[in-house]
Amino acid sequence: MNQPSNINRTESLIAQSLKLDKLLRNDHHRPTYHFLPPSSWMNDINGAIYWKGRYHIFYQHNPDGGYWKWMQWGHASSVDLVHWVHHPIALTPTLDGPDRNGCYSGSAFISKEGRPTLIYYGVPDGECIATSCDDLLIRWTKHPGNPVIPQPSSGGPDYQVCDHVHDPCAWLEGGTYFALTNRRQSNGSGDGAYLFKSIDLLNWQYSGLFYTSERRWTEADEDCAVPDFFPLGDRHMLLFVSHLQSTQYYLGKLENDRYIPETHARMSWPGGQLGGSRTLLDNRRRRIYFDWVRESRGVERERGSGWSGVMTLPRVLSLSEDRTLRIDPVPELKVLRFNLRIREHIHLLSNSEILLDDVRGDCLELEAEIAVEAGSTIGFKVRCSPGGEEQTMIMYDDLARMLRIDFGQSTLDEGIRYPYYRNVDATSRLPKKKQLVNVQEAPFELDEREKLHIRIFIDRSLLEVFANRRQCITQRIYPSRSDSNRIALFSKGGSAYFSQLKVWDMAPCHM
Repeated sequence: MNQPSNINRTESLIAQSLKLDKLLRNDHHRPTYHFLPPSSWMNDINGAIYWKGRYHIFYQHNPDGGYWKWMQWGHASSVDLVHWVHHPIALTPTLDGPDRNGCYSGSAFISKEGRPTLIYYGVPDGECIATSCDDLLIRWTKHPGNPVIPQPSSGGPDYQVCDHVHDPCAWLEGGTYFALTNRRQSNGSGDGAYLFKSIDLLNWQYSGLFYTSERRWTEADEDCAVPDFFPLGDRHMLLFVSHLQSTQYYLGKLENDRYIPETHARMSWPGGQLGGSRTLLDNRRRRIYFDWVRESRGVERERGSGWSGVMTLPRVLSLSEDRTLRIDPVPELKVLRFNLRIREHIHLLSNSEILLDDVRGDCLELEAEIAVEAGSTIGFKVRCSPGGEEQTMIMYDDLARMLRIDFGQSTLDEGIRYPYYRNVDATSRLPKKKQLVNVQEAPFELDEREKLHIRIFIDRSLLEVFANRRQCITQRIYPSRSDSNRIALFSKGGSAYFSQLKVWDMAPCHM
């Protein structure tokens, strides 16, 4: 008797699914070869782990489409870091459990028993543990003792100065489990993380502040959200996301369970939208980095589009001989290349520009080797409309020693609102002003006689620029015109010589 109603319900679901599929396919801002969920909201990359021949990523996700509402853990896996299979939701809140208001950020590691294990912030009660016993990591069992690290409170455990535990990162070393949590309230002392230790994953001891930050690097009211700590070469790297200044990192040394930062740098600068990084170590001993790239369209437009958030291309992190960070897109991405166009021996005179007539598109990879005259600014104009009404400039400024993305003319859409950033002044006690930036710039300097080797990935509204394996800038752009698909080369204040320029179209890895 229920058969007609079941048929009607199924056909209604099919019709709705087709409408959503059409909406997403026709969205000219939705990336095609970067990872993103099938639909709805995503943010922080959470547990990332290599297991049984597959790369697994988890991410903050609301499959119902809302914004910061009842957060769950989305899950996808890949055998090649390019093509991803979407799996069922890995973690969802338990209505009467310690994570009843949301399964927020965390990390993944392998336990002493050889089981993949997740540690995450269960809202509102504290850090929780879940383990999996199946090869595809589909099914997860939450620890009956959750929360294993309860929130400190007047009626709960006393962690001394520890005011809050969230965004955990954990690892196993020498028979002991270690966990870092973000120091949420710095009281003007800067970013920091609390350290906990355990031998059984259930009983954790507070071990104090893991490191002390310095104002020459970060501001007094920054934090250390979603920390990720791991060895890299002969150093240790601490990746973290400041809610004030986005993704950044320290390189330093670990001594007696305390971390001593020696150098500091950023993955995102004012104007950028990175905000939730995580790494894994694969079977080739490569440290693979992922990060969440935020939107700049506004909450209502994001929800109306049916999707929000995207992941960076996977990157390999390593140390160079001088102990500075190297950043490379994973070589597996080359499988997406097709329709190669090569230009050689391009001479650009000072204050000149060349339009590449045979290159158009919004899903491209460009690779070039350029000899730069001292004191000049050279670069690319991408996603250009025929009259230049819309364009994004990627440039190296030799005089300022900066790599820049100028997105001030990226779109004619007045609804796009890039985030405000405060003026960075680590020494001033005066209130800082907010400013709207339209140029993201990162420090970058060519050595004497060194050529600029640049790789540019364009994927509709997402732009990633890699320079000489040691700098990378990620930027969101939202051109409004369908003909904003042209590429030009330019030089100012000096000449440039492009010994070779390669351009590929990039095939989609999802539809």
